[in-house]
Amino acid sequence: MEILHPDLPKIIEAIGYIGIFTIVFAESGLLIGIFLPGDSLLFTAGFLSSAGMFNLPTLSVGCFIAAVLGDNVGYAFGKKVGPAIFKRKNSFWFHKKHLERAQRFYEKHGGKTIVLARFLPVVRTFAPILAGAGAMNYRKFLFYNILGGFSWAVGLTTLGHYLGSFIPDVDKYLLPIVLLIILLSLLPTVIHVLREHTLAKPTRGN
Repeated sequence: MEILHPDLPKIIEAIGYIGIFTIVFAESGLLIGIFLPGDSLLFTAGFLSSAGMFNLPTLSVGCFIAAVLGDNVGYAFGKKVGPAIFKRKNSFWFHKKHLERAQRFYEKHGGKTIVLARFLPVVRTFAPILAGAGAMNYRKFLFYNILGGFSWAVGLTTLGHYLGSFIPDVDKYLLPIVLLIILLSLLPTVIHVLREHTLAKPTRGN
């Protein structure tokens, strides 16, 4: 559930590094993550780094670490709670429909979900929890966790930084660009899902 607020740059400037890292951590591993910005936060923070507001290496590495740690917390939570989470009642922070959506995605794509889910709001919050609940091998989980965390956190902040550096007056078009980045970030996952769906279709005559 992306939050594309017109004052997002001002909010990011106000919360600073600690606020950014905290949001990335919470969205990656805590149930409240479905209400927090993800792709838009990373890209906009990267964009602001091009204006000297943040140091890009500090920002990208910090977001990467926060994302990996957040997923680890989600995995540990899922491993501890296990099947009980599926019996949990709906609340302000938790809706079973989100969990079921993530579960279907996880069952379809297995370990790759940990990487693909990074670019899918809601799914990325529940994917590590499902990995823990499903007793996914931790080393396998950690591998995909690091790969997904790097491509998401470092990739989007770096993209925001260099677009901000090379496009004149890009700040005038920040919100449309952020929206476009969110859509583009979903594209690899959409292509993968469509490809899997096409391959799964039975051929005529069978």
